[in-house]
Amino acid sequence: MEGILFFIGGRLYTWFELLWRGRTHWTMFLVGGLCFVIMGLLNEYRYTWDMPLVRQSLISAVIITGFEFVTGCIVNLWLGWDIWDYSDLPFNLFGQICLYYFFLWIPLSILGILLDDWLRYLFYRLFHKIFPLMEKRERPQYRLF
Repeated sequence: MEGILFFIGGRLYTWFELLWRGRTHWTMFLVGGLCFVIMGLLNEYRYTWDMPLVRQSLISAVIITGFEFVTGCIVNLWLGWDIWDYSDLPFNLFGQICLYYFFLWIPLSILGILLDDWLRYLFYRLFHKIFPLMEKRERPQYRLF
């Protein structure tokens, strides 16, 4: 299941970047897929349904920003590929991340968390008879705050 979610997350991340910036890079597919899977696994194994969705999205935004920072340091600063540069934006760190995009990741993380939960739930509903060892899934439920 994580492989499918990795592909979906990577594809969505690159589509979002294409819509936002008009261009993307193959490394963003990897970052997007990894972040999407990790967000989903946090929600699956670390946090329960009673954790507010806003709190989950803040944690996810921190994770995404962290991965973007590490990726930026590798591909932009170390390898010199110049995929992005936030140096002209306020509150940036080495031009690789900035507060503006951190805040953008919060609502996008909410969408990612919802998508992951519903994909897992629907996958279970469709395939639990074929794969009887699949873990039982309950319908997603949320608290906003």
